[in-house]
Parts: sequence; C-alpha cells; structure tokens
Amino acid sequence: MKEFKDKVAVITGAASGIGYSLAERCAREGMKVVLAGINEDTLKKAEKDIRKTGATALVVKTDVSKAEDVKTLAEKTLDTFGEVHLLFNNAGVVMFSTAWESTLADWQWVLGVNLWGVIHGVHFFVPIMLEQDTECHIVNTASSAALAISPLMNNYAVSKHGVMALTEGLYQELAMRTDKIGVSVLVPGWVRTNVMESERNRPEELKNRLGEGMDTKASGVQALMKLYTGGFDGAVLPRQVADIAFDAIREKKLYIFAGNEFALPLLQARMEDMLQERNPTTVAPEY
Repeated sequence: MKEFKDKVAVITGAASGIGYSLAERCAREGMKVVLAGINEDTLKKAEKDIRKTGATALVVKTDVSKAEDVKTLAEKTLDTFGEVHLLFNNAGVVMFSTAWESTLADWQWVLGVNLWGVIHGVHFFVPIMLEQDTECHIVNTASSAALAISPLMNNYAVSKHGVMALTEGLYQELAMRTDKIGVSVLVPGWVRTNVMESERNRPEELKNRLGEGMDTKASGVQALMKLYTGGFDGAVLPRQVADIAFDAIREKKLYIFAGNEFALPLLQARMEDMLQERNPTTVAPEY
C-alpha cells in the first residue's frame, strides 16, 4: 500500500502506546480509523483525540483473546465502513515469571492476548481482504523477545515467537495467492509505553489467587526486571514506531525493526549458537 487516504484501518490495542500512535498516524493519513481495545474509558479518550484531527473513528470494545469479540470487530467494521484495508494486530500484555512458576492463568492470559489475538485477527480479516480484491496490508506486532532469549518473560517470549512464525508463514501463503495483500511483522525493542503495567487489564477470571505465581521480590529477579524496564533512556517514542511502520508498509517490507539496536547482536549470537550446536550463554542473574 502506498496510498491511505479514505481507506479503513483497524487497530487493536489502540487506546495507548504504539497502538494509539498507529491510530493517530492513520488519522493523519486521512484514513477512517477503527479503535479496538479492552478498556472502554481509555478507548473513549483515544476516540475523542482522534476525532480532533478531523478523522472518522469507530470504537469497538474488543478482547482479542476471544474469537467472538474479534468476529464482532470485523462485522462492525464492515457494517460501518463497508471494507477494511489496513489491519494492525497490535494488542499485547507483559508479565514476569519463569516457565514453571507461571500459572496456567498466566499462560492463558499472555498467549490469549499476544498470540491468539493475532490468530483471531488473521482468521477473521484475511478472508474479507481476499474477497475485496483490493490493495491491503496486515501488520502483526511481535517484539525483540521474538529475536533473543528472554528469561523471566518466558510466556511473553513464547507468544512473540509465535507471532513471528505466524507472520512469516502468512507472508509466504498470501504471496502464493495474491500480490494485493502485504504482510509485515513489527518488532519493537525499547519503546516508551505503559505495556509493563499490563496487569491492570488482566480479566478477573484469569487473575492469580494469593500465593500463586512467582515471587518477584528475589534479588536476581529484581535485577533482571530492572534491566527489562530500565531501557527507556535510549527508547524510541511510539509515534516514531508508527512512522517507521508506515514507511515499511509503503515498501512492502516483511520485517519492521524499531528500537532494536540492543537485540540484533543478541539475535546474531543466538543464530551462531544454533548453527554451531552450542549451548547459549546464560544471561539471567542467579536468584
């Protein structure tokens, strides 16, 4: 896609951070914007701000982990605008835990939003785009955690590796069918967002009871959490990520990197470890 004016964009996780900046950029491009998210209050604020730009906006409360919600999102988009051209499967959550101390509720929550949210978006929107037979593009948000080993963020890393694999496969599959639907995977690194506060949006039925999950007060855990959350000094802004994403969409690039300077050497080291069949270096402090 090179022209965006008067076309329709759907963004999940649109109320804040990268999602909101993508919606704002869509509005500046003259697009009709569908804002999807789980928090109605922040969605309404985002809608108000987007409308101030003169853009047409539609808000759809959506829990992307639920197939019926994403189906409804697609239906309301078509009912309101009649078509869809740009889809950002962007909603995501983060939590800290080891693989074994993560509760099943932890796994269900993180994989439900981060991976199943993308699967649901692809499932319900790609058929619409194919039937339209117009120029479209899909951007799935992964993470630098899809490139490198991320101890104490194991469920998050699993979800983002899944998004990477899903998007790479989708790119190949759609290329076999049509040249009108572009596919990209957005791989943000350090970005100034509130994603580390994801717990505020965890559904009640998936919250851990007292005493469940990992004890995050251990010194080694605290050190690694500080490393993960302390990269903001060199972080890019969400609007910069949105600008990078739109440049990549115009160029039909599969991989979109933003703020990943720290992760790319880790990816290279990881690939070399694999090719040499050697064990990776342990990067987590003991605890």
